[in-house]
Amino acid sequence: MTPGVEAMESRTDLEAISNERLGQRLRELRTRSGKSLRAVARELGISASAVSQIERGAMRPSVSRLIAYVSAIGAPLAAVFDPEEEQPHDDPAVPGFAIRRAWEVAPIELSGGVTFRRLSPVPAPDVEFFESTYPPNAISTAHGQFLKHEGYEVGTVTQGELTIEFESEVVALAKGDSITFPCSRPHIIGNRSETETAVATWLIVHR
Repeated sequence: MTPGVEAMESRTDLEAISNERLGQRLRELRTRSGKSLRAVARELGISASAVSQIERGAMRPSVSRLIAYVSAIGAPLAAVFDPEEEQPHDDPAVPGFAIRRAWEVAPIELSGGVTFRRLSPVPAPDVEFFESTYPPNAISTAHGQFLKHEGYEVGTVTQGELTIEFESEVVALAKGDSITFPCSRPHIIGNRSETETAVATWLIVHR
């Protein structure tokens, strides 16, 4: 067997990061930012109690709330996947390249069953690369509020169909379709299918 092939055949179906671990990581990032729980609550427009519930793992955030949270503390979304004790490593078989195997990064499961999985092997300056999975009838916000944040978004649907709802129009994307738009444009992402899961890859470029 070719060296490294056995490792590549290891399972990739990691269980999602627990609510408690996600909350702990968000609290670590907030503490590092110097922002108080109440300050973050004000920026999110929710109660300090709700932020506390997220940080304790008692409440699972939606996609939009997670992105709003990391935006409020000035952290990239990718940082949620990188506990401080985990450091990216170089693969000795491929000198000069940062490698992270599929089984090394667990996905994050959010409200409604939506999961996010980081695709970039290490955090990259000004760029975030993710895969999102939306089960039937899942939506990026549990509160009906449009999301806007920093950066420029590029997405491609790889399975099923997603809708991107803007304030004045709704765009349907089938498998193979792509879209790009400024993240500052208010939007809601959802899967309107009753039966089929939708999967997409997203590149967020910070300018």
